[in-house]
Amino acid sequence: MMACRGTDLFSEIDMLRAELLHNVEVTADCQRVEEEISQQDVLTRIENIILGIVTSLSKDEAPVLALPNRSSWANVSFDSAIGLQMSSGSSVTTIRSDCALSVAKFAQILKILLVIYRLIQSNSYATKRDIYYNNTQLFGSQKTVDGIVDDISCMLKVPRRSLHVEDGTRIDCNSSSAAVAVSSNIDGIRNIVSCAKFVLIVEKDATFQRLLDDDFCTKLSPCIIITGKGVPDVNSRLMVRKLWDTLHIPIFALVDADPHGIEIMCIYKYGSVAMSFEAHSLTVPSVMWLGLLPSDLQRLRVPEDALIPLTRTDENKLTSLLKRPYLTSQPDWQKEMELMQQTKVKAEIQSLAAIGPDYLTNIYLPNKLRYGGWV
Repeated sequence: MMACRGTDLFSEIDMLRAELLHNVEVTADCQRVEEEISQQDVLTRIENIILGIVTSLSKDEAPVLALPNRSSWANVSFDSAIGLQMSSGSSVTTIRSDCALSVAKFAQILKILLVIYRLIQSNSYATKRDIYYNNTQLFGSQKTVDGIVDDISCMLKVPRRSLHVEDGTRIDCNSSSAAVAVSSNIDGIRNIVSCAKFVLIVEKDATFQRLLDDDFCTKLSPCIIITGKGVPDVNSRLMVRKLWDTLHIPIFALVDADPHGIEIMCIYKYGSVAMSFEAHSLTVPSVMWLGLLPSDLQRLRVPEDALIPLTRTDENKLTSLLKRPYLTSQPDWQKEMELMQQTKVKAEIQSLAAIGPDYLTNIYLPNKLRYGGWV
């Protein structure tokens, strides 16, 4: 992430912020305030799960854990003020202790529940990496731990931060010459002070680095730029949400004009099926699509040799995106995606270099921001 300062003030951005603030109406009714869950509540929920296991054993029955299905669209609903959220009464996946296919995961879940219980009791924190190295033979891979932590958060119906488990990663905050490490405990970040006019989410790290190299932030209004380096991890999404909750400034997305880039933007804006149980703290429905728009490719006459034909996978992904419930509230996005379907081409942000080597930072983005070229 990079915080930037400059001198230009963009009236279109100021008007957008005023509109967003009007829509938000920072009151109890309009804020998506998530009820805080006490440490004792989390401990009690873990104890209830263990009690269920002990009860099953006392009846000479094989214990079973029920995990909400985090991969099914049938388990989520769409709320325009929140994004994708898990529905009550969602279907579950059972993890049996007497089944050869699931007994290992049963043991892994219990082990991590034990770690979480002790962390909360002692009011201490651990990274997911710490948990993995606590018993590498049991877990087998870091990915296993990552998935189970999310499963437990969903099973207990508590935000992941309430589990006292951190990602153990860093978000880079760059000035013109220095990088600052931000704690992976986003909830612990306090007193954010900024004169930024907007936040720019950048899909790719390569584009992010190019903006830094081109001194993007000194050429524009004070701003914050952040990248999740592709599909964003939870920390990146939490940080964007934290910036929105704290600053209430416009948030724009700069992604490739392809189905993959659009889906990444939708994850920031509306969330994902897998993390729908924590939508309140991960989504920012006010995110605007700044670029690269499919209509930009025609309007700017991007050279044909810089365009890429859609693959069958791309076409299927695009059709799937257009069917998602949140697209009905975004007619302008639908038009852009339908244009992509019609032209059957996609383009990376870097394709703008075919117009001019510095076109992205010197012309494209400044004009987009100055004249309100977002949807």
